[in-house]
Amino acid sequence: MAARTVQWPPYVRAAPWLLIVGGLVWNSLDPADYWGDPMLAAAAVLSGALLGLRDTLAVALANVVGIVVLSVRDGSIGTQDGFLELVNTTFAALLGIAVNRVVARHGRHLARVRSVAEAAQRAVLPEPPGRVAGLEVAACYRAAQDEALIGGDAYALQSTPYGVRVLIADVRGKGLHAVGAVSVLLGAFREDAHRESDLGALADALERTLVREAAQLSEELRLEGFITALLVEFPPGEAVARTLDCGHPGPYLLGGGGPGVSRWDAGDPGLPLGMGVLGVARPGVESRPFPPGSTLLLVTDGVTEARDAAGEFYDPVRGLAPLGPFAGAREAVEALVADVARWTGGPRDDDMAVLAVTRRAGDGERSGGDRGTGAIGHSARP
Repeated sequence: MAARTVQWPPYVRAAPWLLIVGGLVWNSLDPADYWGDPMLAAAAVLSGALLGLRDTLAVALANVVGIVVLSVRDGSIGTQDGFLELVNTTFAALLGIAVNRVVARHGRHLARVRSVAEAAQRAVLPEPPGRVAGLEVAACYRAAQDEALIGGDAYALQSTPYGVRVLIADVRGKGLHAVGAVSVLLGAFREDAHRESDLGALADALERTLVREAAQLSEELRLEGFITALLVEFPPGEAVARTLDCGHPGPYLLGGGGPGVSRWDAGDPGLPLGMGVLGVARPGVESRPFPPGSTLLLVTDGVTEARDAAGEFYDPVRGLAPLGPFAGAREAVEALVADVARWTGGPRDDDMAVLAVTRRAGDGERSGGDRGTGAIGHSARP
């Protein structure tokens, strides 16, 4: 992975040079008191902290040469004051270079840490196949913190004998516990999606795995930990989508002959995974038409609970309707992510996961061909 470099605005690169000009002009106007020296020192340190080594060396050289020229002009080049002035300027220049080297070393360390984090993310959430069993797939993951790569949201896709099955989930909480829960959930989904014949049995199998793993956690995490999830199945040979809601926001249908964007709310949403100890029966699987040319958009609450400056929640129906129609899954994901960023206008409070599945017109329904498996991580970030 290539290390990311910070692209500063042009005025940041110009700031040290403006400080040098200001400091030298001030010193030339009042050479006795050297009031411009703090500006020269600030220019050296600022360039070391914000700019590359070449620019830092150029600023340091300009500082020293400028002071030498002024000392020659005012006749202090051989005096004690002139010598001390040159020493102070050189010290500030060397300090700026030292700061630059420290910042560069920490930058390289951060790049190595990020490469390890991205490798871990690809292991937990690998890239999806772009097409599987006649379906086009696209996905995106955005952590709440810009420097974070792994969070508590997850999604996965698996091609099985029962059709293509999709999972999107949101783990309660953050940090390493959430990442560990995501890893357990996705591992169980990859295995059980092939074994269980219907979505209800699949949800029960995931529940048993989570309960078994929770036995090793502290009492607080065991009692309060849960995962909202939505399971979707696209059976072979049928233009329908079957859904099972476990306390998760419903998906959105784009196109398909109906309104531009509509939300598929579950008639009987169930409890989140991990709360089976309450003894509440799981709701039945719901089946809805999913005709060719339509896109099903699955999201986590990082989308539906994104707020604008006035505190109003984002509504994908209102946000996406004027942006469509969309050519496919990738275009729908890109439009949603961009619209949420426009809505919030700044950092989000929660992770955001988006997965879109498009049934292409004329592709035909088939269980073979284009078959692929794999959990889905954030692909190229739109």
